[in-house]
Amino acid sequence: MTALSLRIIAFADRWPKLLAVLLGAVSATGFAPLHLWPLTLLALAGWMALVARAARGRRAAGIGWAFGVGHFAIGLNWIATAFTYQAAMPAWLGWIAVVLLALYLAVYPALTAWGAWMVRRFGAPPTGLTLSFVLAFAALWTLTEWLRSWVFTGFAWNPLVATIGDFFGLLRLVGTYGGSATVLLAAGYVLWLAQPRPDRHERMRPYPSRRSQLLQQLGAGVVIACFLALAYLLPNGPISRSVTEADGIPITVVQPNIGQQDKWEGGKADTNFAKLARLTTPRDDRPRLILWPEAAVPDYLERGYPSVYYDRSPAEARARLTRLMNPDDVMLLGALKLELDKTGDVVGARNAVMTVHADGRLGPRYDKAHLVPYGEYLPMRPLLSALGLSRLAPGDIDFWPGPGARTLDLGAFGRAGLQICYEIIFSGQVVDRDHRPDFIFNPSNDAWFGSWGPPQHLAQARLRAIEEGLPVIRATPTGISAVIDADGRIVESLPMHAAGRIDALVPPARAPTLFARFGNILSVGFALLLLALTIAFRRSGR
Repeated sequence: MTALSLRIIAFADRWPKLLAVLLGAVSATGFAPLHLWPLTLLALAGWMALVARAARGRRAAGIGWAFGVGHFAIGLNWIATAFTYQAAMPAWLGWIAVVLLALYLAVYPALTAWGAWMVRRFGAPPTGLTLSFVLAFAALWTLTEWLRSWVFTGFAWNPLVATIGDFFGLLRLVGTYGGSATVLLAAGYVLWLAQPRPDRHERMRPYPSRRSQLLQQLGAGVVIACFLALAYLLPNGPISRSVTEADGIPITVVQPNIGQQDKWEGGKADTNFAKLARLTTPRDDRPRLILWPEAAVPDYLERGYPSVYYDRSPAEARARLTRLMNPDDVMLLGALKLELDKTGDVVGARNAVMTVHADGRLGPRYDKAHLVPYGEYLPMRPLLSALGLSRLAPGDIDFWPGPGARTLDLGAFGRAGLQICYEIIFSGQVVDRDHRPDFIFNPSNDAWFGSWGPPQHLAQARLRAIEEGLPVIRATPTGISAVIDADGRIVESLPMHAAGRIDALVPPARAPTLFARFGNILSVGFALLLLALTIAFRRSGR
C-alpha cells in the first residue's frame, strides 16, 4: 500500500463517522442539478468499505446513520428555501428543519449498514470484498428505501436511482426502488476495482484461503459487472397504438413565471391572471387541452359557498377562463375547493384539479390525496400552533386528502391520470390500475423549492413515466414544465424562471409494463431475491 492509502485508512479508523458524513454529502451531488454521479459511486463505495471495517454491528449502524445525515442534509437543502416564503416562521428555522429531517431519514441507511455488516460478520472472511456483502447492501437499501416511501405517510424524495441521468429499462420490471439496488451494485464493483491485489510473491504462496479469497473477489466483480450490463442495456417494450403520433392529443402547457412571493398577494391577482391569459390565447382554431399549474387561480369555481367567500361569482370566474378557449377546448387547472360545516363555516379545503369546458361547464375533479405534512396540513395542530409553528403554506385551514389516484375521462382528449405536485414522487401510487390513463398530468408549484428542488422533482417524474410506460406532462408556475415521453425522455421543456408555453402533442403510451401491473411487490420481491442470493453466496464462501 502507498503512504496515502495508509493515511486514509488510519483516518477512517479514527474518525469513521466524520468520514461517513462527508461521504454522504458527496453522494448527494449525483442528484440534480449537479449530476455528479461518478462521485456518488465513489462515495457509496467508500461508505461500504467503512462499514466492512467496523468492529461491531452498533458501530456499523452508526456509520450508516452518519452517512445518511450527510446524504439527506445536502440532497434536501432546498427545503430551507420554503421557509423564506412564510412570514409566520423565521427563515433560519428552515435549516433546522433540514437537519432534523436528515437525522430521521438517516435511520434507513443505518439499517442498511447494520444488516450488511451482520452478513459480513457471520458468514464471510474478515478482509476483502465478498459478493454476499454487496448483494446484502443492495437488497437492504431497496427495502429501506421502500419503507421510507410509506412509514409516517412516507417521504420518498430522491431515490438513489435518480442519480443516474439516463434511466434504463430495468425500472419497468423492478421499479425505482429495485433500480436503486443497481446503483449499490455499481458501487460494489467500484470497490472491487479499488481493492489492492496480492503481489507476485503472495500469489506464489500455497495458501488456499488466499487463493479462495482472490477467486471470490474476482467472481464478485464479474457477476456484478454482468448484471449491470444487463440492467443498463435492457430494451424498452412495444409502443401502444391506442394513441399515435398521427392522432395525438394537442396540448398547451402554460408556465406564467409567477414567483411564490407574488402568488398570494391579493393586489397582484389580476396581474397574475393576465400572465396566464396572455400565454393561453389560441394561435389557431384547433381544439386543444389547456394545462395550467397547481393552484393557478384564487377564485372558487364551484357554486354553493356563502357569498362572503367569493371575490367574484363562480359564473364570472369561469367566464374569464372560457374567453381564452376555442369552442371545443378543455382546460385542466389547479384550484381550491372549500369544505363547510352545517353552519357554513369553513372547516377544511381541497387542493384540486378542475376540468373546465369551453361552455363554462365543470367536468370531473381530482382532489390531491398525498398531502405534504407541515406544508398542506399541520400534524398536532393545537400544540404546534401554540408554539408558533404554522404550516409552510399561508393560511390557518388544513387541506383534506382525496381518495387516491384517479383517471379523468376527458372525451376527445383521452383519459388523464392526475398527480398534484409532491404526489408524483411516490412509486407505484400514481395510477388507478383499474382505469389506466393515456397520460399523467402533474400540475405543480415548485416556486418555493429553491434551485435544487425543481430539477430533482422533474427527475422523479421521469421515473414514473418509465415505470408506468406513460407520458407525463408537468405544468408549474416558475419551471420546470415539461413533456416527458413514456421512456422518460424530455421531449419539450421550459426552463426555470421563464414565462412561456408549450404547444405539443401528448407522446404515445406504451403497453402496460410489468411494474404497471404489479407495482412495488416487484421491488420488494427483487430485494428478497438478492437476499436469497446473499445467503447462497455466504454459504459458498464458507
